[in-house]
Amino acid sequence: MGITGKVGGATARHLLKQGKKVRALVRDRERAAQWADRGVELIEGDWNNSTAIIAALSNVEGAFVMLPAVWAPTPDYREAKSVIASYVEALTKIAPPRVVALSSMGANRTSGLGMITALSLLEQGFRSLLSPVAFVRAGGFFENFLYGLQAAQGGTLPVFYSPTNRKSTMVATDDIGAEVAKLLTGPAWSGHRVIEFGSMVSADEVAAQLGEVLTLDVKAFAVPRAGWAEAFQQFGVPKGHTGSAEEMFESINEGWMDLGVTGTEHVAGKTSARDVFAAAHNAVNA
Repeated sequence: MGITGKVGGATARHLLKQGKKVRALVRDRERAAQWADRGVELIEGDWNNSTAIIAALSNVEGAFVMLPAVWAPTPDYREAKSVIASYVEALTKIAPPRVVALSSMGANRTSGLGMITALSLLEQGFRSLLSPVAFVRAGGFFENFLYGLQAAQGGTLPVFYSPTNRKSTMVATDDIGAEVAKLLTGPAWSGHRVIEFGSMVSADEVAAQLGEVLTLDVKAFAVPRAGWAEAFQQFGVPKGHTGSAEEMFESINEGWMDLGVTGTEHVAGKTSARDVFAAAHNAVNA
């Protein structure tokens, strides 16, 4: 799932490097044409269509599933609930040998999470599956700071992390893809696993590494709480619908998404924010 996105695409790349056959459920074949050119079998269908999901899952060795990102969900998270219901129906009928689900730090909680609530619901819904399931609770993506390649030209990286020297869990999407591919092809397991994925990094450290790539002295600047709604609107979240994004960052700043939840495994990321910035910077200037 999600092959045209960052994590799904990274997972596919790592599987193809291993010589594995890859199948993807896509809503738009044209958008995924590059993957077809690389030998990926495309099944056309929607996240909410259990029949299409069942077709995509037929005779697979393992399945990677994720939820589409919704920055302005309805108050009852019905968008996520609809996709989860389709997944559960399909995964119950097919029961693949293993399932890897992209989740998030904080998904062990059931309230006060903002957007992460959708992933808490995903984990709850998948607990009843008969297939072995691994929940990969990833930290915040370094790629979410790529706006800094432009925004930080003046020496300041605006962030929602406060205080900026406080560390929280972060990770590169390519590392997530590598871990998912490893779980899909590595030793089998039984029951449910929860893997916390990422390393503790501060916004100050991210800004410093961005500065190294831009050859500038870049400092992180915590956007004042009163200005969050307007700032999220500038990122494309509709006015009046920024509450879920705001609540998510409040929970991050309160430490709800830090490493160390009891009963979980931990895998550290290998790619730094500097690596992510450098790759994007070089691609733009190639």
